[in-house]
Amino acid sequence: MKDFPSCFGENAVQVSDSSSSNSSKTAQNMVICVYQCSIRGRSCLITITWSKSLMGQGFSVGIDDSSNQCLCKVDIKPWVFSKRKGCKSLEAYCCKIDVYWDLSSARFGVGPEPLEGFFVGVVVDKQMVLLLGDLRKEAFKKSNAVPLPLKAVFVAKKEHVFGKKFFGNKVVFCDNGKIHDLVIECDTSTAKDPCLIIRLDSKTVMQVKRLKWKFRGNYTILVDGFEVEIYWDVYNWLFGTSFGNAVFMFRTCLSHDKIWNAQPVSDANVLQWSFSQRFSESKLQQGLGFSHVLYAWKNE
Repeated sequence: MKDFPSCFGENAVQVSDSSSSNSSKTAQNMVICVYQCSIRGRSCLITITWSKSLMGQGFSVGIDDSSNQCLCKVDIKPWVFSKRKGCKSLEAYCCKIDVYWDLSSARFGVGPEPLEGFFVGVVVDKQMVLLLGDLRKEAFKKSNAVPLPLKAVFVAKKEHVFGKKFFGNKVVFCDNGKIHDLVIECDTSTAKDPCLIIRLDSKTVMQVKRLKWKFRGNYTILVDGFEVEIYWDVYNWLFGTSFGNAVFMFRTCLSHDKIWNAQPVSDANVLQWSFSQRFSESKLQQGLGFSHVLYAWKNE
């Protein structure tokens, strides 16, 4: 199953509500990125959701407090041929929050995230709380903002991958970390005793045999000098319907001072995804780190 092509070319930008469809096709074209930020001295999470539909690409911006309660959210809808750049305002913590974007020259790959030629900025009190993209000068000029001394930290990512036997993706395991090539290999359609293999930069880092007995579990590997814990749940692949998906979580548990020296998070539960209930909650609550979660859909 291929990604939906854009009917209007790679520069056409549009947001569709990903929650309006339960089909796996729609789900595969969504990436959620979470950033730890500071608004007027308060720790918060800013969630950027990139989506892709038959009409094109788009995104939404949500802001949660440190206890994971939604404060506000805006679905930015730069419809085709209009509003590919602009500004919208939110309100949280009794202050005005401005979201600036310019996707008029954005270049996209196969996924919903733009690769280059864009910016998305979140501004509070003329300070750039969060800035994404390579057009940094244009972002500061457009918003008339100044950099915030305390930079935003990339703390979590959720995305959807698909394939028949191999699931490839690019991953990082910490903010500003090295980009790695990840391959998940699992053939459940023909093998009597399927085996799960995970490779990182062409090197096998995990192999699970007798998968029908070990369809859920966790394993720790060493990447870039720190521990990364891998959680997997492939029950739906083995015993569910043909449209079932597997879940993989790559979680790096770091101490607070390594994540954000000047602004510790008061609650380590801020990154509890709704689907993380499948995994051991005690493991997920050990500390704040970077989480990269993959939904893997079978291409039958």
